[in-house]
Amino acid sequence: MSAKFDYTEAFSRNIGWVTPAEQETLRDKRVAIAGMGGVGGVHLLTLARLGIGRFSIADFDTFDLVNFNRQVGATMSSLGRPKLAVLEEMVRDINPEVDLRLFPEGAKPDQMDEFLSGCDVYVDGLDFFAFTARRSAFASCERLGIPAVTAAPLGMSVAWLTFLPGQMSFEEYFQLEGCSEDEMALRLFLGLAPAGLHGACLVDPSKIDLKNRRGPSTIIACQLCAGVVGAEVCKILTGRGPVLAAPSCQQFDAFTGMTRESVLPQGNSTQEQRLRLQEMRKVFGLPDPSSHEATEAR
Repeated sequence: MSAKFDYTEAFSRNIGWVTPAEQETLRDKRVAIAGMGGVGGVHLLTLARLGIGRFSIADFDTFDLVNFNRQVGATMSSLGRPKLAVLEEMVRDINPEVDLRLFPEGAKPDQMDEFLSGCDVYVDGLDFFAFTARRSAFASCERLGIPAVTAAPLGMSVAWLTFLPGQMSFEEYFQLEGCSEDEMALRLFLGLAPAGLHGACLVDPSKIDLKNRRGPSTIIACQLCAGVVGAEVCKILTGRGPVLAAPSCQQFDAFTGMTRESVLPQGNSTQEQRLRLQEMRKVFGLPDPSSHEATEAR
């Protein structure tokens, strides 16, 4: 059956939760999303169904069998296909009028200004271990005055942070400068979810493999991330509703039913975070960078 697409009709059931004027505002906004995998793909489709009409999306990877447990674009028919092309088809099937800018080489640091050009919000969908691209994206958002949202899928949890122009930056919060990649992973992991609510769901800690850059995941957490990011983006773009910016971070764990807000005024350098980092280094057999710095100074 063929039918003519009509934006107003397609997203009419949003009205009541947003006003008609807000829906038109969302239609004209552009959201940049780097990464079309576990969270990035479902972010894109969720925001498209919210009625956002313009996107800049980036990814260089292809779909594989190991993506099936959590990535919305991963199916037998998409095996080996570029994630960007698959998600482009899916979002155009939701809104044929959508304005897409595609970056098939991924979110490259030397193209970050082009990727973020004209964007109203940046949404982080990068692989957890994509440290260089992530730092570059958030640094560019800070410089360009673009709000940025990141949500981490942890077990059956979502932990999220929003960085707003003129407030605490990504680097001020996570403090990754000069760190090894293993140390960056710990700081990112603990900074995203200092409350650690997801720990109750982890049955096999050995599956967190820093050396091979792998970790366990679930679709539950990815779907939770998309809901949270959708709400944060909606509030930012419509200017209605509270947005808790860093150093506030929040976590909801569906396994325990618990919710927690944490505030880290000095980011990862707060006393509690420093102690958590020390414990995690012991667990993974990693050196304390402060000891290394002290040795180098002597």
